[in-house]
Amino acid sequence: MREKTVYVCQTCGYEAPKWLGRCPGCGAWNTLVEERRSARPAKERPAAPAIARPVSLAAAAARPPAERLRTGLEEFDRVLGGGLVPGSLVLLGGEPGIGKSTLASIAAARLAGAGRRVLYAGGEESEEQIRLRLARLGVEAADLYLLADGRLDALQEAVETLRPAAVIVDSVQTMRHPELASAPGSVAQVREGTAFLLEMLKPRKVAALLIGHVTKEGTIAGPRVLEHLVDAVLYFEGERYQQYRVLRAVKNRFGPTNELGLFEMTESGLVPAEAPTKLFLRERSEAAIGAAVTATMEGSRPMLLEVQALLVPTLFPVPRRSATGFDLGRLHMLLAVLEKRAGLHLIGHDAYVNVVGGLRISEPAADLAVALAIASSFREAPVAAGDVFIGEIGLSGEVRPVPRLSARLAEAARLGFRRAFVPPAAGGRPEGLVGVEVRTVREALEAAFGR
Repeated sequence: MREKTVYVCQTCGYEAPKWLGRCPGCGAWNTLVEERRSARPAKERPAAPAIARPVSLAAAAARPPAERLRTGLEEFDRVLGGGLVPGSLVLLGGEPGIGKSTLASIAAARLAGAGRRVLYAGGEESEEQIRLRLARLGVEAADLYLLADGRLDALQEAVETLRPAAVIVDSVQTMRHPELASAPGSVAQVREGTAFLLEMLKPRKVAALLIGHVTKEGTIAGPRVLEHLVDAVLYFEGERYQQYRVLRAVKNRFGPTNELGLFEMTESGLVPAEAPTKLFLRERSEAAIGAAVTATMEGSRPMLLEVQALLVPTLFPVPRRSATGFDLGRLHMLLAVLEKRAGLHLIGHDAYVNVVGGLRISEPAADLAVALAIASSFREAPVAAGDVFIGEIGLSGEVRPVPRLSARLAEAARLGFRRAFVPPAAGGRPEGLVGVEVRTVREALEAAFGR
């Protein structure tokens, strides 16, 4: 059995015959790690599928679509686009302790409770540890099988024996490919192991949920090709010590991307959050200084969020700017626009912006709410409790249109808001909601606070 030594980049998977300080593939420094590989044959490999033949689009459209595997967790099925597709690989990533295994366990139990045979393969826990976690969650399902083995050939044998409808792999970084001598979690193991699962499960129409670790930067550990191999990539987000968790889809071949699901961590495990659209406004005070509400779109769902701002005189030559849940670069831009176009002298103040509830706003439709919250804190004047602010702000101070405004306004009207500050020519308004069209950020400040 011959062995050879290669140096593999832990970021992009580039292979080099000798160690290099900088990876030629991605340019990262000190990411090449030594791996020893052997040419030993695999004990078993997935059976080679039959050679595919071309099929006309009309013939393919005539076939009945595959029935999705619904877990019964409404928020989880929503993010997936209606449930797991047979033969699909879904990658679930998140920080340690955020609840990935808990979510996967509940989904597996729901599927097994609906009469689907499910195999839970754990490479980092024993059968007793998995059983204890399921018992804590109150899971009792006869069709849920446990496999505490990190070898992929053992997983293949179990799949061939049980013929399950779905497989949970916890986690993909702990699985060991039979052909590779490198340690579990290395780039080669993760890449080849995922390809092994792809070749084994897709021809058998077995849905797979792969749990993945994340790096300190928040991305899924392993080569970037890992996210290209799977059909969907989900991120489980939230603070470990907070009550709510967010499930977000960043890639989905069978459903919408950027969809969002909300869960609440309780003593009995994760449960879908009730009334998620008004979840983050429950403890909002009526007339708080430095707070404004905006309506953002998370996939197909409008969400109303409160943005808070605090401005204090600085003690340093360069004012401090800090943002939680909002892009820091965009905060710098909004402060410059308010200084130049609205006449607010903010250069001598530290600025802090926070999105309540732990969510992160990534779209520019929240610009107007952030600007009003900053102005409210600067002027020590509260924003009216029944106002909602929707609009993007340009560098010349103009308020620009945003997509799907009607859905945002309808949700604001449903939650009892009375006025909506929107860009001009924004169309109709829902009943009970007064539209205030503002062309510039200066007009918005005058309409909200008076001259």
